[in-house]
Amino acid sequence: MLGDCDTSYVNDQDSGAERHINIHLSPEIMGGVYANFANVSHSDYEFTVTFARVDHEVESEEVPGVVVSRVNLSPRFMRELIDAMEDNYSKWRTREGIKNLPEYGGTEAGPEEE
Repeated sequence: MLGDCDTSYVNDQDSGAERHINIHLSPEIMGGVYANFANVSHSDYEFTVTFARVDHEVESEEVPGVVVSRVNLSPRFMRELIDAMEDNYSKWRTREGIKNLPEYGGTEAGPEEE
């Protein structure tokens, strides 16, 4: 069984026409990986985002960790990814803020500040 991810985007080269991308995921990929650390680097041609799982509970100078994924992106795609992440984070913060309103049984503190 494969998972599907149907997403829409506007094609800049085709006068704003909307296209749908149908991405298929294997069960292994659909499960994803857990990361609690990321490092971003760049060259003249690309950005590299390295995701790792790090053991923060170790009390030594050298913290052990393992890379779980590394993704290379073009500068244009990096900008699109940043925009999508900012949009989603803003929506998440709004939803969390609503949950914390007194009329919804929450506290007035709101989501953690940046």
